[in-house]
Amino acid sequence: DPRSETTAADLIDQLPEEELAQLFHRNGEEKAARRIAAAVVEHRRHSPIDTTTELAWIVEQVKGPGRGRIHPATQVFQALRIEVNSELAELESALQAVISLLKPGGRLVVISFHSLEDRIVKNVFRKAAGRCVCFRPREVCNCPRITEVKVLTRKPVTASELEVRDNPRARSAKLRAVEKEG
Repeated sequence: DPRSETTAADLIDQLPEEELAQLFHRNGEEKAARRIAAAVVEHRRHSPIDTTTELAWIVEQVKGPGRGRIHPATQVFQALRIEVNSELAELESALQAVISLLKPGGRLVVISFHSLEDRIVKNVFRKAAGRCVCFRPREVCNCPRITEVKVLTRKPVTASELEVRDNPRARSAKLRAVEKEG
């Protein structure tokens, strides 16, 4: 979003090493987050990182050239995009809003394409179903335990081998559904 107060360039240019590592790990599930953050900070000491190509090169120096179609810097760019656009927070608030708008018997079905999204969908659905999402002992749990919906999919529904063969993009799709209580 060009109107955003903070850009990805700002994050790369200004965040301390530890915060960069946390960002890459949390939003990109990047296994090499600490090493990449250290390389970014080291590079910044000598010269600013002015282009996405330059950042991709830094990541590639840490991780190697990669294999297959996915570039080694993909998860780092994903992490930056998610942070700048507040995508996970937006998803959570949108799900909560939709649940509140459902009529009794109405259903909400969500397909997510990566684990960060799926985790949020699962937790919002659990909370709306009156279940604990903090996973602390019952006597210290502060989850609201208000039942708004019934979870229809205990485990996510995933594509069959046949569907993945016909549509390879379906391999990462996870479907979850809830129904508004009456």
